[in-house]
Amino acid sequence: MRIKRLLNISRLENIICYASLSFMAVLPFAELVLRQFDLTIPDFNSLLTHFFLLASFFAVMFTAKFGNHISITAVQYIKHDNIKKIIGSICAIIAIFIFTILFWSSISFIIHGLMGRRIGPVTDQVFAVVMPLGFAVLAVRFVLKQWAGKEKFFALAAVIAGCLVSLPAIAKIIWGVNELDTPEPFFSLVNLLYDTALVINIPVILFLIMAGLAGMPVFAAVGGIAMIMLKATGHEPDEAVRSIYFTFNESRNIDFIAIPLFTLTGFFLSESKAGERLVHAFKIFFGWMPGGIIIATVIICAFFTSFTGASGVTILALGGILFTILRKNQYSEKFSVGVLTSAGGIGLMFPPSLPIILVATSIMTILHHMEIPTDYTHIHFFIGAIIPGLILILAMIITSFIMTSKIKIPVEKFNLSEAIKALKNSFFEILLPVIIITGIFSGFLTLVEASAVALIYVIIVEVFIKKDIPISGITSVFRKAVPIIGGIMAILAMAMLLSYAFMDSGVPDSFASWMQYTVESPIVFLLLLNLALLIIGCFMDIFSAILVFLPLIVPLGYIYGIDPLHLGIIFVINLEAGFLTPPVGINLFLASYRFNKPFMEVCASVLPFLLARIIVVLLVTFLPWLSTWLVGLFM
Repeated sequence: MRIKRLLNISRLENIICYASLSFMAVLPFAELVLRQFDLTIPDFNSLLTHFFLLASFFAVMFTAKFGNHISITAVQYIKHDNIKKIIGSICAIIAIFIFTILFWSSISFIIHGLMGRRIGPVTDQVFAVVMPLGFAVLAVRFVLKQWAGKEKFFALAAVIAGCLVSLPAIAKIIWGVNELDTPEPFFSLVNLLYDTALVINIPVILFLIMAGLAGMPVFAAVGGIAMIMLKATGHEPDEAVRSIYFTFNESRNIDFIAIPLFTLTGFFLSESKAGERLVHAFKIFFGWMPGGIIIATVIICAFFTSFTGASGVTILALGGILFTILRKNQYSEKFSVGVLTSAGGIGLMFPPSLPIILVATSIMTILHHMEIPTDYTHIHFFIGAIIPGLILILAMIITSFIMTSKIKIPVEKFNLSEAIKALKNSFFEILLPVIIITGIFSGFLTLVEASAVALIYVIIVEVFIKKDIPISGITSVFRKAVPIIGGIMAILAMAMLLSYAFMDSGVPDSFASWMQYTVESPIVFLLLLNLALLIIGCFMDIFSAILVFLPLIVPLGYIYGIDPLHLGIIFVINLEAGFLTPPVGINLFLASYRFNKPFMEVCASVLPFLLARIIVVLLVTFLPWLSTWLVGLFM
């Protein structure tokens, strides 16, 4: 009976998550259609952002259920299993402590921070209930993972400690917003907690950084750091949750909604036979050229990654079929592994790249906090990345040609009838980027509408026209995509919170002043930035790195006179190169798993491509017109 009840709860959780994501696609599509008749959906923006809130928190809960939250896990290099287990338990206990605090803060925020504004048929408070629910579920799931031996007592102690530290929020829930209404001894205890936070903030921040490096989920470590920073500056207990709530509901952040929708689009493509059709078509169209298979491989990998936002997904989804084709065309195993491991990341430079969306939104938000006006939009960042992206593609192809120059690769005679047939079979997939890019750049589609159109279009094509995915298999695709979405959304919420805490504390300004005093030359600053981002790209996923470090770097870029759009492109192209940087570039591990090759062998195979990538990074860094020239034509 108990197992059946748990299964029912899990099923309900999935239904709400999938339904919310579906509404996020249907609402913008319906709004787009109605706009052609000068009609609109009442309260459209509010409905959309609140479904975004709902979907994001349920996706985060879903991700926690399977332990898929993004973490750095430097602890994996420790060979002693008992030490690894102890460190893992400590990280989980800290996370439980943080989630407990956020639970109480969420309740306080709903009671005193929201006014009960109507969102469609219900109030904003009804939607916001997902926040304490989400943090409670996270805490419970982390507790259950520690429910063995002595660990369970430490896990329960973390819950109790979190409740004690949450006394300011609990007092606010019980006695209201006026602190003087809080009776003794609670009033004195609340003040003591604020004073303590001011004293211990730096040691706690350092401890949380170490916990994040040791394997605690990145979003929990980032959220904990932001909370202690806000507490130390005397903010209300629910200020952290307020920031998280408005990350999903502020109008200038509405483009974040495109991230889960484009991610779903990418997964529907990767789970269908779209990759096989595109590979076949590109092989026919480029196979008659010397090195044509290489060109086709690079372009296809870039296409898939531009939608999924994760080159690792491209390696796992297309690596097998492309590896077989390359080997059949007499390319060596070492070369094939190297080019496939390296090619996917290029797609992050082309629309509708999720990292570009994150960079653009984050930079515009940071500049807004700094009260610096900017005319840049997401479209300008997309345009700015095109030339660097094309140079990356060219560099990959040239490197491949140089590496295989001594190999006589047979070419296939171009067959017009086969080409027409292949084009017909892959027509709908080839049409997708044309629709999205034309819609966005023409201004006919907003970024959110483009993501909704892309998802609905792909579902219609792959489920109903091509029938690669049965109707019953739609939920399976959602199930595979949601852990990725949950991981990204968790980091997004906490990183925006950290950005707010940074700005409020004055840390970026102080850091910028120190850097300006220490490093006078913009050239030296850019060299240091490149080095730092390559290292960061090794240890952190690109979404975490963008959201955590941009608040520190954007003020520095402004002081050194670096165009914010150019700075954003530098960020993405550097972090993308970090995927390939030994010893811990994430694509190296994924390729080792996918191609069943020793890790060091994969590292050796990508070194020529990594060298080419670093050369391009330096070109883009020190020739800013590569990022800004094309944008100038559109402004």
